[in-house]
Amino acid sequence: MHRRVALLSAVALAVTGALIPMGAQAGASTGLDPQPVRWSAADSWQERRTVSNYWTSRRMLAAEPLDALAPRRTRSNGPTRGNPWSTRGASTTTGQRTPWVTQGAATQGKPWAVKGTMSTVARRQAQVPNSPGLRWTDDGAIVRTSGRVFFTTADGQNSSCSGTAVTSANESVVMTAGHCVKLNGTAHRNWVFVPAFDNGRRPFGTWVASRMLTTQQWNAREDINFDIAAAVVAPLQGQTLSDVVGGQGVAFNQPRQRQMYSFGYPAAAPFDGSELIYCSGRSFNDTVMTNDLGLRCNMTGGSSGGGWFQGFDESTGLGWLNSVNSFKYDFAQNFMFGPFFGNEAMAVYQAAQGTNAL
Repeated sequence: MHRRVALLSAVALAVTGALIPMGAQAGASTGLDPQPVRWSAADSWQERRTVSNYWTSRRMLAAEPLDALAPRRTRSNGPTRGNPWSTRGASTTTGQRTPWVTQGAATQGKPWAVKGTMSTVARRQAQVPNSPGLRWTDDGAIVRTSGRVFFTTADGQNSSCSGTAVTSANESVVMTAGHCVKLNGTAHRNWVFVPAFDNGRRPFGTWVASRMLTTQQWNAREDINFDIAAAVVAPLQGQTLSDVVGGQGVAFNQPRQRQMYSFGYPAAAPFDGSELIYCSGRSFNDTVMTNDLGLRCNMTGGSSGGGWFQGFDESTGLGWLNSVNSFKYDFAQNFMFGPFFGNEAMAVYQAAQGTNAL
């Protein structure tokens, strides 16, 4: 995500779990201790059984794509940003659901007039071959390692996001977005990961989270630049998540503006959450309000937390997770944004892989 620097960064190779030190770093540090915030989810077998039984196929199919708060201001001289997933979002002062833009009309000036406007980005990206949002019809590891995330919010709503199983020391880590584990200051409950979800079918089972982790910045103020989280899921029938579905690699502090593939299970119209959707193209820097990466993509709510990959091989379905679906601007519905995976993201991953899944 934004502000990343060289600690001892590493890449976890897909499936093998090997760690390779990396040399090149990019960006600057936040100056803060990057250690993540963590808490228990369903940390006993009785709780995990209750959560697993709760998620019937009927409840999963009825789950609503998560609406997230509007991103917090991060630049002192810029307009307040649009909303993650175009939620009819939060006001800049109260956090209640009053959008700062309506049908592209700004209430605080025209964000597209800011230096590096979205219209400029659109013209630039039009020259780059891309897939803006298509059903993934191939097989490969991406089918098994991508999945839908289900949980219950503080107000009792059953909701959905997306996530990715990654290779890890404990073979039990799912990476997703911060707002897919905690929102409005409250952690979600009944959290499960369903790899290879297919219109209600669960070919590899339902994996219940025993521990949750997110960045300090998301936990403290829901800073969209740090919208990153991990779940540690408990073993299922004596097997770990990696035993069953494998895992994707993870890369940190990588160069920007590279070819990327984004995956997720969008569930808001025109999608219904039943299929794995992907976008691909060269990423660009958000020049409007955040330090995030952007990608031409028409996925909608429910795809939050789905993985962005560098070095993705369509023939094998393997790559290096390098961001997650996070938000869209109201005035730029055909563009997705995701946090830069720097030291904060690395700290979340490393803490997660060192956590006991039981």
